[in-house]
Amino acid sequence: MEKLAIVILNWNGRLLLEEFLPTLTRYTPSWAKIIVADNASTDDSLLWLQEKYPNVHIISNDKNYGFAGGYNVALQQVESEYYCLLNSDIEVSEGWLDKIIDFMDKNQEIGICQPKIISYYQKEHFEYAGAAGGYIDKYGYPFCRGRIFNEIEIDQAQYNDICEIFWASGACMFVRSKLYHQLGGLDATFFAHMEEIDFCWRAKRNGHQVVYYPYSTIYHVGGGTLPKKSSRKTYLNFRNNMLLLYKNLPQNELNKVFFIRFWLDILAAIFFFLSSGWGDFAAVFKARKDFKNIKSQYKNQRRISPPQKVGQIYQKSILWQYHVKGIKHFTGLSKNDFSIKY
Repeated sequence: MEKLAIVILNWNGRLLLEEFLPTLTRYTPSWAKIIVADNASTDDSLLWLQEKYPNVHIISNDKNYGFAGGYNVALQQVESEYYCLLNSDIEVSEGWLDKIIDFMDKNQEIGICQPKIISYYQKEHFEYAGAAGGYIDKYGYPFCRGRIFNEIEIDQAQYNDICEIFWASGACMFVRSKLYHQLGGLDATFFAHMEEIDFCWRAKRNGHQVVYYPYSTIYHVGGGTLPKKSSRKTYLNFRNNMLLLYKNLPQNELNKVFFIRFWLDILAAIFFFLSSGWGDFAAVFKARKDFKNIKSQYKNQRRISPPQKVGQIYQKSILWQYHVKGIKHFTGLSKNDFSIKY
């Protein structure tokens, strides 16, 4: 069995592969295998790969399963002790693998690990999708050490500590293969966005730690699949966030959180209408409607295995802290407001 399989999910990303595979192959040791899992691309990605990188293994999915489903289909075919789910728009650095895998080898309670994620274009800044490790607040809004909403911090070694986090970014996520399959992989219903938060939440509910490891650094372009301003992205974020909460919140918190989130979503929709127009406004309501249609799939699951309390959830509203109290950086949040158990 391989020690590590680095699996890149590709969909019409030949240009990204062309730009970032050279560095990846240069800095990947012989004990790790590079795999490109293709989600039925219609460009010449596979032909180019076969010609330029014959040693990179290819898995060809029969259709575009999205991020979550695409990985699930591909990883059923991969035998390795560890998986690294790696976006195609990432530049790795020398030594990015050795220390983080050694760290996980020595700490068996850690199921999932994330490196430091820096912006590819602004290498003094953290990158939006993960930064120095992810968290959520009590109402389900995600944020990171190094990034709250669109406020992205400069990396000044302020997060150079190994620590337990709530979620690891799917842009670069190391996970034990046994755990991945034990949890049934990523939830394909999400299609894309927040599936890694759901996966990490489920891992924590099963007694595994999710950890940020700063001594491995990668550089992420970001926004490669959907642009930041996209009604499709708005739809997925709102729908998936509701699904995330419904799947994982304990029953005694669920109704209260959903009541508050209803009004927060209405406010968000009004803001979208005033700032960006009809598309994002309609996406919020479509997301809520579609969530109601799919949540019935999870009712039995909640009844059979009721969600349990987990730690590292921020016990205040990050919206309030950011917009009202003016706290823009993670270091401005009190450590006492992060629950041990929720």
